[in-house]
Amino acid sequence: MARKENRPITDLGTLKALAHPLRMQLYRGLCVAGTATASQLADQVDEAVSLVSYHLRKLAEHGLIEAAEAQSGDGRERWWQPASEGVSVRDQDFRDAPERAAAHLAATRLFHDQRAAMYRRYLDERPTWGPEWNSAAPDSESLLRLTAAELDELRAELLALARKYDELGRAAEATGDTEGRENVALHVYGFPFRV
Repeated sequence: MARKENRPITDLGTLKALAHPLRMQLYRGLCVAGTATASQLADQVDEAVSLVSYHLRKLAEHGLIEAAEAQSGDGRERWWQPASEGVSVRDQDFRDAPERAAAHLAATRLFHDQRAAMYRRYLDERPTWGPEWNSAAPDSESLLRLTAAELDELRAELLALARKYDELGRAAEATGDTEGRENVALHVYGFPFRV
């Protein structure tokens, strides 16, 4: 089943559904796995299968995930997959009312906290990855002087570059080139600040 490219989230209900700590973990886990069952995801997040099933149904109610084709002969297992390649949540879609702006801010903080936790876990596990991965993993900060339009252009170029490498990796993997491939998280933040 072909998935939609990237789903913009513009309604408050869907944003609130995704901005739940466990649901975001489950959504991220499905994006990495491609397809999974509630029991597989429950093992990843160390929660009860019944609780995971409940939250998967909530994500499905908002069209964030969907039923996937069964990957095994066990007809009792329900398989899930993301409904799109990803989601985007933009500030401009939630500025029109204080409640919407507050929900967007809370969701953004949750997403950032979970990303920071992922990076801290990598730092804690760094010795187990070996020198080739640790040398390749970028950790940098650039302090630029830009206009808002230039920052937006930079954002678009970085996103296009990340997509290019994602497509290369997935195409190689589809041909059986899996040697040395790992999941890689790329977190990019660009924001104005004053000193």
